[in-house]
Amino acid sequence: MSFQAEFSKRTFHFGFDARTSRGQMRERHCWFLKIKNSETGVEGIGEAAPLPGLSPETNEEVEQQLESVVSKVNSGWLEGKGIGSLDAINRLHSGMLLSSSVVCAIETALLDLSNGGSKIIFDNSFARRESGLMTNGLIWIGGLDGMLQQVSTKIYDGFTTLKIKIGSLDFEKEIDILQYIRRKYFRENIIIRLDANGAFKANDALYKLNELAKWDIHSIEQPVMADQPEVMAELCSKSPVPIALDEELIGINDHQKRSDLLKAISPKFLILKPSLLGGFYSCQKWIELAESQGIGWWITSALESSLGLNAVAQFTAQYPVSIPQGLGTGQIYTDNIENPLEIVKGELKLSPKLFWEGERKEEAEEDIV
Repeated sequence: MSFQAEFSKRTFHFGFDARTSRGQMRERHCWFLKIKNSETGVEGIGEAAPLPGLSPETNEEVEQQLESVVSKVNSGWLEGKGIGSLDAINRLHSGMLLSSSVVCAIETALLDLSNGGSKIIFDNSFARRESGLMTNGLIWIGGLDGMLQQVSTKIYDGFTTLKIKIGSLDFEKEIDILQYIRRKYFRENIIIRLDANGAFKANDALYKLNELAKWDIHSIEQPVMADQPEVMAELCSKSPVPIALDEELIGINDHQKRSDLLKAISPKFLILKPSLLGGFYSCQKWIELAESQGIGWWITSALESSLGLNAVAQFTAQYPVSIPQGLGTGQIYTDNIENPLEIVKGELKLSPKLFWEGERKEEAEEDIV
């Protein structure tokens, strides 16, 4: 059995002002790794989507590593090797020092290939288009009126959990948004999650957390910048709002260091983003560690294209999740890959009536034959 590989780059463009406390994004570069079984013609595809400002790897490093992976595959790297599970794939690339997003691309491409090249990465009810995943509705930073309009739209669309990015507006204006939600939508029992992206200063973070608690906040992600374990530990012990670690987890790959970090900080939740945390196998290990220490978690996409989001959602569906996850539909891009992902009443699904890019053409050709 022989394999051939190649990769390509694609740029996606945001259809709105995508702002966080770290600034505005206008476009996103992603790389797609294709691995083909030369004998059967079956092809798997995976996405490497480094996130500028968060991913440790640069775009140049991603391309260099993908070039190396393609060269290895074309030189017989995969022949006679197991590629049908995360454990096997992890053993395969172990020691190669690959960046997080490239690992995601390899895992996705090989699992897709193993499952017949039909974009089933993890064979479960979500992947088979039989069930969905509850997700939160994301409210991006913007002007006050614009954010309130986003809130109204998300609730009208059936979301019962909102995730609001904060830290860029005046704090009092952000409080006004929370007040608006609680006064207007009290009866709907809307759950509010906040994401500060590290925007709070250490000397006023606890004050802000106490103010936010007045509005019945479910949790807040990364209130202060990462790499301040003592500050974060104190906040976790004193904050009336449960704290979730996000950026704090990036780049920590050693099991003992992960365990020590969680024991030292004692967060209530972990936010797991496979593209930023070393891929799906790595997130699997974070989940095992969190559950062993009684820490909650949920999985969040990281602005991948629809192809990357599909893989993240299928990985999520491997677990009996009972709370909304952080999964969008990829509608943030004006030129995303055509896909069957849709959200119905706050639930992400793969619609049996929609298609992946190129599928309609392939089906038409089969009908002609």
